[in-house]
This record gives sequence, C-alpha cells and structure tokens, in this order.
Amino acid sequence: MTQPIAMLDGPLWPYLALMLFAVLPTEIWRWLAVGFSRGLSGDSPLLEWVRAVATALLAGIVAKLIVSPPGVLAAAPAWVRVAALAAAAAVMLVDKRRMMLAVLAGETMLIGGVWLFAG
Repeated sequence: MTQPIAMLDGPLWPYLALMLFAVLPTEIWRWLAVGFSRGLSGDSPLLEWVRAVATALLAGIVAKLIVSPPGVLAAAPAWVRVAALAAAAAVMLVDKRRMMLAVLAGETMLIGGVWLFAG
C-alpha cells in the first residue's frame, strides 16, 4: 500500500510535523490576540493586568530553575546560577532595551561558572 501523501515518507516529514503540531497551534492564538488587542490602548487596565501576570509567570519559572534545576543545569552550583541571574539583572538595570545583551551576560556567567567551578 502506498502513502497517501508522498512527502510523508521523505526527509521533509519532520518539518511538516513541526509546522502542523508546533507552529500552527501557537500561531493561531497569537494572531487572535493581535486581532483582539487592536482596540485597546497601551495603558489600559486589562493590558496592565496581562503584563503583571506574564511577569509573575516568568519570575516563577526563573525561581524554579534556580531552586530546583532540571537536567544538566543541576550540575551548576546554586551560587553560580544566582550569579548568572544577577549578571543578567545588572545589564537590564543599566539598559532595559538591550535584552539580548542581558541574556548573553547571564549565559556567559553560567557557562563560565560551570566550566571553572563545577566538577
């Protein structure tokens, strides 16, 4: 019996599966959010609440990664994880618009700390 779609048997199947099962389900909600937010002002109470909830969720995830890290991150000493967070926060305090620089500072501190002190 032959495949109903010839592409499903070839090397492009993982990319098609990624589009169908990962990208499309999240993109639908993003486009709906853009459509619903067109009439809201940037300082509306609803958007302030959404920002507060998003910030709280992100803070919770970061705290969980520092307190009880999963997988390979657990090999890093706790003080190295906290130092990486402090380095990223320091860069963000200096200039809030350079988010990538803050991420790179935290990653550099984490990788350097593990390389020097873990083991």
